Amino acid sequence: MDHRTVPRAAALAAATALLVGCSGEATDRGTSGSGTTTSGAPPSSSSGSAPPDVVTGLDAPWSIVVDDDMTLVSERDSGRVLEVTDDDGGTREVGTVEGVSAGGEGGLLGLAVHDDHLYTYFTSADDNRVVRHELTGEPGSLALGDAETILDGIPSASFHNGGRIAFGPDDMLYVTTGDAGETDRAQDPESLAGKILRLTPEGEVPEDNPFDDSLVWTLGHRNPQGIAWDDDGTMYASEFGQDTWDELNVIEAGADYGWPTVEGAADDGRFTDPVQQWATDEASPSGIAITDDSIWIANLRGERLREVPLDDPSTSTEHLVGEHGRLRDVAVAPDGSMWVLTNATDGRGDPGDGDDRILRVVVR
Repeated sequence: MDHRTVPRAAALAAATALLVGCSGEATDRGTSGSGTTTSGAPPSSSSGSAPPDVVTGLDAPWSIVVDDDMTLVSERDSGRVLEVTDDDGGTREVGTVEGVSAGGEGGLLGLAVHDDHLYTYFTSADDNRVVRHELTGEPGSLALGDAETILDGIPSASFHNGGRIAFGPDDMLYVTTGDAGETDRAQDPESLAGKILRLTPEGEVPEDNPFDDSLVWTLGHRNPQGIAWDDDGTMYASEFGQDTWDELNVIEAGADYGWPTVEGAADDGRFTDPVQQWATDEASPSGIAITDDSIWIANLRGERLREVPLDDPSTSTEHLVGEHGRLRDVAVAPDGSMWVLTNATDGRGDPGDGDDRILRVVVR
């Protein structure tokens, strides 16, 4: 499953990562200062040289999913799903998702794998939606079967589309949605925008959701783009703020996270405060992954990989600061290393030769 965790030890050693950045979330934003404890020069490899890329030549990648013996990557604008075929930069096209309407921050966004199906979150001409395909073939020769829409009608816009999807330890599908530029939607329980949704693999409302006959799991979100669970089943989510604070939140069923009434910690009994927040020019947190003792957060505007210890989530350590540009997503590879997805080719970065890429971060 794509939510699994693996052991890690004390320090981050070698690193090279591929992350796709989204911007717009990162433009015209805020002040300096973090409200957190940070530390750390970027790590280096044990040999003193940069490790090889896992993959190069990606075009506006957005999501990386590692599931047992396969690794899949989405390309936002092309609508392609790629399979990483080896550790030497090889990829092959699994298929192109039909109906993707790319523009601004919209397009083919999140991926999740469950019971031989690939779930995709994408922007169509009319909305954001979740579609699943049967995965046919074996790793190295995978293909997409027929498409089945399991959820549509999520408001879309050129920005704030959310887009991260993942199966939790309860085998339910969690979906992050943005406010799509209309902030009041986040507080409207009847709207699918500005929420984290929870649905069955078939797209139905689970009986134990917190609101009757509703897919809404939590509300009051601006643009959440990362979700993951620790070994105890605690759910975490990263979220883009507007002008002041980006957030890391512990997600609890039925909770209201405050947007647009508040941004960041407000000490207001109506809302749940983040466990950590960062100035918007230092973060723009997108995809996240969890090992057995840390949360790893890919940052776009901040151009860094942030490590948050699970035993003290109010603190963090920064790695790779400014070394590889904008980072979009991070996943745990089968060997326990972290694979990081860069995002220089989406129109907001500064691409170099070989961008975008997946980099490998060795956790020791």
